[in-house]
Amino acid sequence: MNIDLIFRIASIGILLGVLHTVLVKAGKEEFAYITTLVGVVIVFGMVIGLISRLFDDIKNLFQLY
Repeated sequence: MNIDLIFRIASIGILLGVLHTVLVKAGKEEFAYITTLVGVVIVFGMVIGLISRLFDDIKNLFQLY
């Protein structure tokens, strides 16, 4: 696994945290929650791709298909 992906996920988290705080302080709570939700969906998409690749590697390792 690349350390690059960990840094990418961490940077998305930091950016979303700052953006959420700024939007809440500006009185835009709805937008803050929507941006946080979009960020979580993006990170889940990245993680789902990794999990899919992991299962493919396990199938190839044990020659299941």
